[in-house]
Amino acid sequence: MELAILNTEGKETGRKVSLDDSIFGIKPNDHAIYLDTKQFLANQRQGTHKSKQRGEVAGSTRKIKRQKGTGTARAGSLKNPLFRGGGRIFGPQPRFYGFKLNRKLKELARKSALSYKASSNNIIVLEDFSLEAPKTKDMVKMGNNLNIGNKKSLFVLPEQNKNIYLSSRNVQGVDVVSAGELSTYKIMKASTLVLVESAVDVLQATFEKQ
Repeated sequence: MELAILNTEGKETGRKVSLDDSIFGIKPNDHAIYLDTKQFLANQRQGTHKSKQRGEVAGSTRKIKRQKGTGTARAGSLKNPLFRGGGRIFGPQPRFYGFKLNRKLKELARKSALSYKASSNNIIVLEDFSLEAPKTKDMVKMGNNLNIGNKKSLFVLPEQNKNIYLSSRNVQGVDVVSAGELSTYKIMKASTLVLVESAVDVLQATFEKQ
């Protein structure tokens, strides 16, 4: 699959880049995408929720009434979960929500997501560029030139670039990642995938190593 390389003005440079069909042209596996996305979102959860059980609630442990002869259920403490202010039964406890996935399955998921973008013509290859200083208006102008100003877009860089990241941080719908940080979730979340020219080689080399 070949795509024309565009410049920051949104015009063709006359050059083309070849995308490996083994990465951008496979038959997508929806279940692999689901599992990898589920794991990504699960790993974002803090899992710090906590409620107090009857042994952790502050209060007297004095037996509040006699055992028999009251006509009501027996109660040994004000911290009984049935009373107001008592502990909570089976309340949430701190836990880790993440789970393990095989490396090959995660690789298949990313390839499937990239193939979906390629088949729907939602991939743009942009020539290498840099910003001398962080300027939000430069990223907004570039998005308008590429006709993605009103779409969710993901810029994939060959490596981290502080100026580009800071310039895009305040632009709604724009996300910037390096090729090594590319995840299935971010690919599927974006309407348009913008691959910087050098990032294509890094991305394809990454999959070859795996």
